[in-house]
Amino acid sequence: MPTFSVADFKSLIATITDTIADQALNQDLEDALNQQFPADGEVFQAITTACHAGIASGELAKYEGGGIKYGRAIKPTADLHGYSVDVVDMSDIAGPHHRHPLGEIDMIMPVAPSAEFDGRGAGWLVYGPDSAHAPTVSSGRALVLYLLPNGEIEFSRNG
Repeated sequence: MPTFSVADFKSLIATITDTIADQALNQDLEDALNQQFPADGEVFQAITTACHAGIASGELAKYEGGGIKYGRAIKPTADLHGYSVDVVDMSDIAGPHHRHPLGEIDMIMPVAPSAEFDGRGAGWLVYGPDSAHAPTVSSGRALVLYLLPNGEIEFSRNG
């Protein structure tokens, strides 16, 4: 397993955030991410490898609750254009319902080939501003990396 470095991980994420800086979080952005950084592409695979190494080293997804491993890897920062980075490790489970005041960009990395996040396989999923969901992984285990503008997320009280 490769070694994990937060600095190297941040540099990989900057490849994405430098490309999407100041773009609206919508279907056009989702399409662009899936085209520019496809699941079988070099950047997507490098980030996937780094996520696995970070989890193995205990640096990523270091907390556990309700059967989900999770954690904020990088707080919102100017050099990532205000995005925070969270990584979760989920298997056949629905996470806590939450709202994305400014939107959310999800990088879906199935561990089990059949695994899906919110009904989607490997690749990118973009939720626009004021969207909400109970993040759900089905048909096996998946890692999901969340990019949140300004790190904003609001968990529902009853969800």
